[in-house]
Amino acid sequence: MPYPAGNRLSGERASKLGHLEVINSELVKNLCQNFENSENISVDTSRLWEPIPSGGKVLPLVFGVDGSFQAIKSDTQPHKELAFVKTALLRMNSKALSELDRNNPNPFELRDIMRDSAQYHATVFPLRNVTLPNTSIYHAVRQIIFESIKDASLNGEIMETLKWIVFEKWDEQKKQLPKFGCPHCDEVVATLDFDAEEGKCSSCGGHLYLTDMLGFHLEMVPDATPQSVATSYMNIHETLMLFTAIRYYWSKKKEVLSRCLFVKDGMLYLRAQYSKLVNPIRRFLTYAREEGYPVHLIGQEKTGAFYDHLQTIGKDAPIGSLFIPNSDYVTYQIHQRPKQKHPPGKDTNYGAKVLVKLNAYHQMVLNIPTGMYVENPQLSDLIGVENIFATLPSILSYRYEGALLPIELANGIASLSTYPSAKALKMFAEDGINNGG
Repeated sequence: MPYPAGNRLSGERASKLGHLEVINSELVKNLCQNFENSENISVDTSRLWEPIPSGGKVLPLVFGVDGSFQAIKSDTQPHKELAFVKTALLRMNSKALSELDRNNPNPFELRDIMRDSAQYHATVFPLRNVTLPNTSIYHAVRQIIFESIKDASLNGEIMETLKWIVFEKWDEQKKQLPKFGCPHCDEVVATLDFDAEEGKCSSCGGHLYLTDMLGFHLEMVPDATPQSVATSYMNIHETLMLFTAIRYYWSKKKEVLSRCLFVKDGMLYLRAQYSKLVNPIRRFLTYAREEGYPVHLIGQEKTGAFYDHLQTIGKDAPIGSLFIPNSDYVTYQIHQRPKQKHPPGKDTNYGAKVLVKLNAYHQMVLNIPTGMYVENPQLSDLIGVENIFATLPSILSYRYEGALLPIELANGIASLSTYPSAKALKMFAEDGINNGG
């Protein structure tokens, strides 16, 4: 690896002749000559695709959620680094969306659809070389996460949703919060009373926030925070925003809840220590279906291994069909790994993978919940699948391949582009840090 540029001297450049030893190597030549074009290798999935179910009802209310993350680094060393996070939730009418021009939607029609229907949230995290008065970055980020979840601009509704999930308040039985690692003493003895937002560790007496149970502090050291904390916060906040709408209808209008479609950008997935939210979410989705109020929820994957695999097999798939890969198929054909002790997604996913080909322009990877985990899901396991596919045609966008309007419009509110957003945020951040001393 070359030396990077510093404040006084330029960086080292890679050798212009370094490739000669590679292309003159007899071993390299022989290996390259024996490689075959992988386009000639295909996976026969013709027997695995099945027709998209029909007979469902179009869901009149559609919610879309998306988030964006932008890390800002100062030009001078030592590099100061901040991470800005923004999330947005949109509520739309599927009939109004179906009447839009899918190729070039009228901006005034979009304005009318989105008027008074969007909620957004923004926060910022210190990552490196940013000092905070009277505290370490470690404890400052803990407090920032707690205060951000309590965001007053959203009337504290996101915090109420977090409590609703972790205390499993939907069935009106007081559930005990599972014990978690204390951010002060590391002992797995920390917990809080029912519905509490703050408390004390029973072992060391350190101050606890409810958000500590999510485990952000497990990724941090006293004076630095990895970018993964910000991206994990974004994913969790997207999930909590979507479930805030679900919680509202569950508490006040259950009959309306089952007439809504909730659309999330990305997987229905929470990784590592954050996956402790997955089982409560699964239990709620199962409970809601059993009570007769199924929650119609989908996530769309726009990148990643499943998306790449669909590009390979989708061209031969019949239009109007779907494919639900089982555990072995995911392990061997998509992840291309030997069989693992735990099936893929068992601890982290609250949605089954569904590969879909609606038409020549719209093939997509969707996540649709099954409630509790099902290793090899069938079409009948997917919650509300008929109504979901009855609604999808009304929310398609033809501006991008495989695009869904709720995600496209939510992204328009939540996105923080590399330029000019990053430049503006950088100027704002540097001004704030300099003024702050």
